[in-house]
Amino acid sequence: MNGRLKAAIIEHFNAIDAKEVEVIQPLWSNYGTISRWQLVGAEVNFIVVKRISVPSTTHHPRGWDTPISHQRKVRSYEVEMAWYKGLASKTTSDCKIPKCYFSNQIGKEQVIVLEDLDAAGFNQRRTQLTIKEAKVCLRWLAHFHATFMFEKAENLWQEGCYWHLDTRPDEWEAMQSGWLKANAYKIDDRLKACQFQTLVHGDAKVANFCFSNDLKTVAAVDFQYVGGGCGMKDVVYFLGSCLSEDDCETHETELLDYYFEILKQETKAVDADALEKEWRSMCSIAWADFTRFLLGWMPTHQKVNGYSLQQVEKAKEMV
Repeated sequence: MNGRLKAAIIEHFNAIDAKEVEVIQPLWSNYGTISRWQLVGAEVNFIVVKRISVPSTTHHPRGWDTPISHQRKVRSYEVEMAWYKGLASKTTSDCKIPKCYFSNQIGKEQVIVLEDLDAAGFNQRRTQLTIKEAKVCLRWLAHFHATFMFEKAENLWQEGCYWHLDTRPDEWEAMQSGWLKANAYKIDDRLKACQFQTLVHGDAKVANFCFSNDLKTVAAVDFQYVGGGCGMKDVVYFLGSCLSEDDCETHETELLDYYFEILKQETKAVDADALEKEWRSMCSIAWADFTRFLLGWMPTHQKVNGYSLQQVEKAKEMV
């Protein structure tokens, strides 16, 4: 397979040679790899190649090896290829993503060949963020949500985010009985009923943001779960991925204020005040929606904490 892939890369870039120099990471449940390639005699020196190869047998780290889980993953890679072939071209430098050089079926693999963000100057990674750094990512999300406000999710997930209830019946079944399980579909309906719908990244955790050297700008990767939805789903998931429980509670208002300041500046064609009012009211509901997933998938997860459960209590008053 490497031979066919190498030939395709050399032909596309008019290179003298191409070689894989580093496996960056395997894909979840061993559905493929992400690797860095070096080109010789081409205008581009380095590229990143995402290779999706559906395994004959699957192994989920937490044992969720079900037909639904498998089909969700397969669909997610189809969505990512559709994203790069279509709507990705509408992104701007304010919501930077890697350039897609080409994507295709090569043999039994789906292949996406992308700009190497490290080589492009976005080589910094973080697991925890300062409030200042969190605002950089929130600015990216605000620009992304503004860019795709009311965009139809053509060939993408009609409801974005990897924990969307319709795609997680196994985890819902695994939940213990309680208010959140009983009201999961009402919560989902509230988010779906938002007047202001955009495209959501769908997996906007801190690990999917690549910072510039000066930490003042970011680019985002991993668009397997991009689709329609309320932007607050991205925002609360991002905050939970990079801030401590105490920081979430202490800086919630400051961070949301900053996000909405940027969002309103960039959504001039809509009633920005109405947008802010609706999405702010969805904050606790979006937290409850993600917490519902965690309580089925891994109830002992560190993100199931006092702050997230406090948000669930707030959601009870609104559903």
